[in-house]
Amino acid sequence: MNLSTSLKKFYLKRYEKIDELRPPLTSPDSVSILNRFVQLCVVDAVELQLDAVYIHDKEQLLRKQSSYKPTPYNEVFENKASLILISGIAGIGKTWLLRKCVLDWSNNLLLKDIQLLFYLEARRFIQYQNISTINELLKLYYKDVLNDCDICNYSTMLVIDGLDEFIYLHELLNNSSQSQYSIVNALSELKNYKAIISGRIRDISQYQNTLLDCNDKLNVQVIGFNEEGINAYIENNVKEKKDDVKRVLKDSPIAKAMASIPFYLSLMCTIIANFTQRNDCSFLTMTDLYASIFFYFLQKHINKNNKPVYKMMEDESNKRFVFDICKVAYHLLNQSKIIFSSDEMKSLFDDFNKDEDRLFGFIEKIETNLGCHYQFVHLTIMEFCASVYAYNNISGKVIMDNNILRNCLPMICGLSNKNKNSFLKFLTDLGNTNPEQLTLSNVCDIIPKGHSNECTVQIKIEINTKNNKFFITNTQELFIECFYESQSLFTDEIKASIVERDWIISIEDGKTSYQVSCDTYFVNLINSDKRVIHLFVHKKLFSEEEKNLIKKCSTKAVDITLFYPCEMGEWKLSNKIKRLTIECRMHPILKNEFKNFVPWFNMCEELIIYLHDESKYLRKVWKWTGNLNLRVFMIAFRGRICHSRKEFKKINVNLAKKKCHFSWYDPYDTGRAKSNLRPTIFKLVT
Repeated sequence: MNLSTSLKKFYLKRYEKIDELRPPLTSPDSVSILNRFVQLCVVDAVELQLDAVYIHDKEQLLRKQSSYKPTPYNEVFENKASLILISGIAGIGKTWLLRKCVLDWSNNLLLKDIQLLFYLEARRFIQYQNISTINELLKLYYKDVLNDCDICNYSTMLVIDGLDEFIYLHELLNNSSQSQYSIVNALSELKNYKAIISGRIRDISQYQNTLLDCNDKLNVQVIGFNEEGINAYIENNVKEKKDDVKRVLKDSPIAKAMASIPFYLSLMCTIIANFTQRNDCSFLTMTDLYASIFFYFLQKHINKNNKPVYKMMEDESNKRFVFDICKVAYHLLNQSKIIFSSDEMKSLFDDFNKDEDRLFGFIEKIETNLGCHYQFVHLTIMEFCASVYAYNNISGKVIMDNNILRNCLPMICGLSNKNKNSFLKFLTDLGNTNPEQLTLSNVCDIIPKGHSNECTVQIKIEINTKNNKFFITNTQELFIECFYESQSLFTDEIKASIVERDWIISIEDGKTSYQVSCDTYFVNLINSDKRVIHLFVHKKLFSEEEKNLIKKCSTKAVDITLFYPCEMGEWKLSNKIKRLTIECRMHPILKNEFKNFVPWFNMCEELIIYLHDESKYLRKVWKWTGNLNLRVFMIAFRGRICHSRKEFKKINVNLAKKKCHFSWYDPYDTGRAKSNLRPTIFKLVT
C-alpha cells in the first residue's frame, strides 16, 4: 500500500466523526461530518474587514453582510494559490470545513494533484515544542502512518487548523529569525509549503502581515450559514421537532440571526428539541435560549473545557469576565455604536492591556494602520449581553427613559425568570446588587390607562380593499412579551396595573406562534372579575394554539370583532360578551362561510354586523338573527344602517324591487370618500 493510500485510510477512520455538544450533558456526542456537513458561506476576507472598519451603522452592516457573494466550497480548496488563509469567529465552522476538505481528499473528490495532505491541529503543537523542522513535525505527528518514509518526493500540502490555539503564536507573529522555542522556528518554514491555515480573524490577519512578500495567496472568511444553509442544516440534522426549531427561528429575529453561526444553530436545535419533548408547552423563553447559547459558547470556545457551567461560574474570575463582556456590550449599544477604538475600550477597564486577550471570542480586534478597532463577533449576542448589564446595573427608570434599550426590554425582563433549571440564574448574580432593577410595573406604566366605560378606546385599523390586509398597532404587545419572558405570576401590584387598562389581543396573519404563546400566557393569568380584553380576529385558518387563545380571550373579553368566520365546534361561552362585531366590508364572504358566524350570535348582548356590498344572502342573515335576546342590534349594508330586524327586512324588500345605490359609508365616520386604503376607527363604547 503506498503512502498516499495509507494516509487517506487513516483520515477516513480518524476524522469521519467529530464531537458535537449535547445539552444539557457535559460530554459530547460523536457525529459524522460527511452526513451532517452543510455548505458554509465563504467570502472575500479583505472586503469584509474593510466594511467592518468603515460601516458604523448596525443595520447597514447587516444588510451589506447579507449581500456578499459567496465563494463555492470547491473553488476555495481547488484554488492554485500556494497559501489559503481561512478566518472566522469562534463556532463559525472552520474545523468542520477543514475536516470536510481532508475527508473529500481521502475520497479522491478534491485536490487530486496533491499526493500527501497533512492535517495538523495547532493546539497539539505544544506536544512537539522541541522539534526544529516541519519534516520532523510531520514524522512525529504521523509516525504510525509515515513509518520513517521520505516525503520529499511527494507533492505535499499542509492543513493547519486553529492557528489561534498555538500557544507560542505571539512568538511566531513577531517574525523573529531565531526564537527560544524550536517549534516556532520550525513553523517559520511554512512559507516553503503549500498550505491551508485557519484561525480567528485577528490572528489570521496578524499572521498575514508577516507574509508581505507572499503574493500567491487566497484570503477568505467563513461567515456561517445563509438562509438556505440554515434550512438544509435543520433538514439534515434534526430528526424530530423540526417544525419547532423552524418556528423559533421564524418567530425570533435574534434567534434567526444567531442561527447563521453553526455552533449556535446546533445548540438551538438540540435545546429546542429537548425542551419540547420534556414539556407540555411548545416554547421556552427566548431569553433562556440565548443564555444557554451564551454559556455553552463560553464553555467550549472561550474556556475550552468540559467543566460544568455551575462550577465555571463559581470562579470569580469567570464572573468578572462575563461582567466585562456585558459592560462593553452595554456601552456600545447605548452609544449606538458597533465599533470601539482602543482608547474607548481602555476607558471601560482599569487595566485593559491585561484583560484584552480574555475578551476575544465574544469580541474581535481588527488592526489597521490607523489603530485597532474592536467589535462584537455577533451583534445579537451584543444585545443580549447589554441586556444582562442593564438588568444588573441600571435602574428601571433609566432603562425606560432610554429609547435605545426599548428592543432589549423583553430580554431584560426575561432575566428575572426564576426557573431553577435555567442558566439565567448565573447571569443575575455577577457580584453586584441593583436595588432598582427593571420591573414589569415600569414597563406597564408606558401603556395609557383607561376603560371603555370611562373613555373611548380607539384602535386604528387600516383596511386595504385591494389586498384585504389588516394592520393593527398595539403598544401593549411589548408588555405582554416582557411578561411572558419573565414567566411572572400576577402580583397584587401587577394585577392593579392590569385592571386599570383595556387590553387588545389580535389574531391575524403574520402573528407568530411565539406571540400567540405570549398572549396565551398573559390571558391565562388574568383572574380579574372585570373584563378588560378586546379581541380582534382577522384570519381564515387557525392553529390549535390560536383556537385555544380565542376561547381563553372570549371568557374575559369585553367585545370581539371577527373579520372572517371563526368555527369553534361545540364550544360555547358560559357568560355572554358585551359586544360582537362582524366586519365583512373588506372581503366578500359566501353564505356557507357566513353561517359559521351564527353560533356566536347567542354569545353576546350587542350584535353589530357590517355586510359586504356584494352579499347575496340577506334573507338568510335576517333569518339567522331571529330569536336573539339582544340589547343592541345593528346591520350595515350598502350605506344603509338598520337598528332593528324590522328595518333590515325593509332592505330585503327594496332589493327585490330595485338595485340599491352603492356607496361606502361608515356610521361612525360619515362623509369619508371611498379609497383603496381606508382607515376605520372602531370605538369601544358602552
